[in-house]
Amino acid sequence: MVKKMLFNNIIGHLDIREKLIRSIENGSFPHASLIVGEDGIGKSKIAREIAINILGKNEFKDYVDIEEYKISENKKSFSVDQVRSIIEEVNKKPYESDKKVIIIHDSDKMTAQAQNALLKTIEEPPKGVFLILLCGKKENILDTINSRCQSYKLARVSDDDIKEILLRDNLNISSEYIEGAKVFSGGIPGRAEDFINNSLYRDIRENTLKILIESNENDLTGFLKHKDFLVKNKDLWQEVLTSILSYARDIIIYKEVGKDSLIMNVDKVNLIKQLAETFSYRKLNNIIDIVNGTKNNFKSNVNAASAYHIMLVKIQEV
Repeated sequence: MVKKMLFNNIIGHLDIREKLIRSIENGSFPHASLIVGEDGIGKSKIAREIAINILGKNEFKDYVDIEEYKISENKKSFSVDQVRSIIEEVNKKPYESDKKVIIIHDSDKMTAQAQNALLKTIEEPPKGVFLILLCGKKENILDTINSRCQSYKLARVSDDDIKEILLRDNLNISSEYIEGAKVFSGGIPGRAEDFINNSLYRDIRENTLKILIESNENDLTGFLKHKDFLVKNKDLWQEVLTSILSYARDIIIYKEVGKDSLIMNVDKVNLIKQLAETFSYRKLNNIIDIVNGTKNNFKSNVNAASAYHIMLVKIQEV
């Protein structure tokens, strides 16, 4: 009997949890499944919950019949040799029971050749073997793989879910940190946890607010000093740009309706109100366009220093 209480360790994703519990209970859980979602959304945690349930266990620890595979350090994708190792493991008999679970992280980063090498195993896995593929971009999975897997798409969770996750793991966390984490996370639990556990993410939030505040000052040289911080943390460009957009959105909302309750960055509400008095709609909409353009530059692999320099100059000019 599946112990439903195990899935209570997962906060949010209620519809997915219910589907998983039903399919495991009635013995219809597929031998090949694909869990899709953004980094930090909870794919790994759900995959481990599934594995523990399939094996009929009731606690979190390492089990010999749960194998996890990740891309080798300093590599960008799975090699064919790694996939061959996975196939060899799949064909080994379980050690403790009649079931085995193989979890493959970042399966969307397999080359087409590597995915094709795995295809036959997905089509005809040995009895009692369950393959769980985790991926961020389903479009990178070959149609031949996709069509043979049951997909589970994880959506972003609610602010209440984020708060519950943080309070469960950090009993003494301040309300200010919780509010900041909720906004910073954008509904992704891993980002909320990063915000709490790593001061760099809190620095990003403070520095991006400074960028907006100082954009009204007629001092381009001083304004461009922000580039040093931005370039130093170039790998976190999504977090930086999302933070700027969240502030701009709040300022526009407050200008339009004048209600505190609609502000996302509730811990910065007084500053949001002040900025709403000094920023025009035109300037705010231009900033949003500039930041979205910077997102596109990063997606096109434009040099970070150039992308941020252009962004700051344009923001200061509007």
